Amino acid sequence: MTKKTSSSESLLRQLDLFTTLFPFICIAVLCASFVRFPDASSLLLESVRAFLGDEMGSYYLIIGLGVFLCSLYLAFSKYGNIRLGNHGVPLYSPFRWGSMMFTAGLAADILFYSCCEWLIYASDPHVAEMGTLQDWASTYPLFHWGPIPWGFYLVLAVAFGFMLHVRKRHKQKYSEACRALLGNRVDGWAGRLIDLIAVFALLAGTATTFSLATPLLAMAISHVTGIAASTTLTITILIVVCCIYTCSVYFGMKGIQRSAACCSYLFFLLLTYVFFFGGESRFIVETGITSLGLLVQNFIELATWTDSMRTSSFPQAMTIFYWAYWMVWCVAAPFFIGSISKGRTIRQTILGGYFWGLAGTFTSFIILGNYGLGLQMHGRLDSLTAYLLADGSNNALYTAIITILNQLPLSGPVMILLVLCMITFYSTSFDSITLVAASYSYRELKHDQEPDRRIKLFWAIFLILLPVALIFSEKSMANLQSVSIIAAFPVGIIMILIIASFFKDANAYLAEKGRE
Repeated sequence: MTKKTSSSESLLRQLDLFTTLFPFICIAVLCASFVRFPDASSLLLESVRAFLGDEMGSYYLIIGLGVFLCSLYLAFSKYGNIRLGNHGVPLYSPFRWGSMMFTAGLAADILFYSCCEWLIYASDPHVAEMGTLQDWASTYPLFHWGPIPWGFYLVLAVAFGFMLHVRKRHKQKYSEACRALLGNRVDGWAGRLIDLIAVFALLAGTATTFSLATPLLAMAISHVTGIAASTTLTITILIVVCCIYTCSVYFGMKGIQRSAACCSYLFFLLLTYVFFFGGESRFIVETGITSLGLLVQNFIELATWTDSMRTSSFPQAMTIFYWAYWMVWCVAAPFFIGSISKGRTIRQTILGGYFWGLAGTFTSFIILGNYGLGLQMHGRLDSLTAYLLADGSNNALYTAIITILNQLPLSGPVMILLVLCMITFYSTSFDSITLVAASYSYRELKHDQEPDRRIKLFWAIFLILLPVALIFSEKSMANLQSVSIIAAFPVGIIMILIIASFFKDANAYLAEKGRE
């Protein structure tokens, strides 16, 4: 037997093939069903999604506000002093840590929504009832991309970081974070079920994240190069992105650090250019200040409004949708944030996470969103009418974004910068997802051990195959989005278990330290 064969067999024995492959097979079967029975699949999924959003919507809202309040309690209570390993020396500098955390948790969706989300709210009757278009179309994006979503990430990141760096567990899985509460049951069917749900949600969320921003990327490249925006171009883009993040993650954390830093520099270069050369600087600043004030004043009201009479169903269509989508992404991003937070205290992790996360998302929405809104309010470009005439379709949003950015001087180079930003965002996000998915594939993996490069390569390729397949069926992509939102329901229950388990384990740890 050759050394290479022996090494491959040894690796296979370390892998949890059932947890790795079974969810992927389920997603593949679902996609095949979407293609074979598109109308029936859509009807069923929309019924389930509508039930969860309409009848169980309070569940998502309560979890969202509860997790945010929990994050503040963790930061300012006795738990905040717990250090996540490494004897007081952070593994990464503040900028490297913050850039990896921010870029890993958002993908290119941040650029898509920053440019156009104000259009969605400006055309909504509920927003019109609340006040002026200028005030609330710029405030709601800050709410939906603000403290509550980042609270999801940071509380779980602390729990995972504690599990990895303090307790030094040998399993890097969702189920392992529940061990203090569930005991040895995490080694049986209960743990297996938790991990299956987590991997299923990870795959569904990963496949659907391309559905929003990739067409914008294709349209921007088409605008710059003159190449027709087609399925071939979109697939080519996905393959290029796959090659970039595969090379990055193949070389481990050093590759991810460089990718995240590059993404951050390009991102803030784009924001700086729009702010100083877009001709709406004063409007951007003043509207940004107003929207931040409205967010602070109305935060609890926005977080708890259920619209019980369904006069507009706005929270069901928007807020609950956002909370569910962020919860699905909680399978990968918090695990990655927890792993890179070694050496930081829980207080530093949470408050630093809020600083870097909110600084990035708020700056993006205030500059890019208010630039487009400023063009609308000052009569320089009527994007809202064009969007309404197109019945609010996604294609209308893509067209609106390109048209808005075309108002900038040197719009060609701006489009190139937008393309580079989106590619690096995708690359960095999928670096972290690939690393987490590869870790999930092992039966056991030490807290300071990285997955084998072959496993990372396997996941890097497999994570891109599903989006490529879904390009050929628009309805399949819409259906899979519904699947990812539905998957958030059990993920929410698992999140509660993980948080409860953390508190139990942290109390035990503090008691142990007190006896030393």
